[in-house]
Amino acid sequence: MRSMRFSIFILAMVVSFNLDAQTTAAPASIVLEKAVTEATVKNKKVLLMFHASWCGWCHKMDNALNDISCKKYFDDNFVITHITVLESKGKQNLENPGGLEMMEKFNGKEQGLPYWVILDKDGYLLFDSQVRKPQADGSIKGQNVGCPASQPEVDHFISILKKTTSLNAAELATIAKRFRLNEQ
Repeated sequence: MRSMRFSIFILAMVVSFNLDAQTTAAPASIVLEKAVTEATVKNKKVLLMFHASWCGWCHKMDNALNDISCKKYFDDNFVITHITVLESKGKQNLENPGGLEMMEKFNGKEQGLPYWVILDKDGYLLFDSQVRKPQADGSIKGQNVGCPASQPEVDHFISILKKTTSLNAAELATIAKRFRLNEQ
């Protein structure tokens, strides 16, 4: 009987360890390193999106990026990867350790979700999801576009895609049309 209890205890420990290991997210630095390595090999850029499971706009962004009408355009030009941050209570285990610090490093402090950046194949920041506007005091303030939906947001996103891809006018128009659906 003692041997049976010990065996059950060991089995419970193994199952518990495996469940814990499955719910621990990779450090943000490892996720980014993997994406940059893949981008280098494939001669692409990285589209890095900071998101959370509760974020409806994050899901809209993913749905738009993966929509059959424009998925190929993104897949041909980007390695798309995600860093989970700002999870709700009880789901913090989904967060990539170091993710919030990485988001802040890429100008995303207090910008909300989703927040995305485009990096070159060496991991250097090219663009982020902020529209920057001069303020009355002479400073420049950025506002996160997040998941582009309104016409000005989509226009901003398309202007970034023009600068970071070789997509033609028809392909960019298809992407713009799909992202405008996010406003509905």
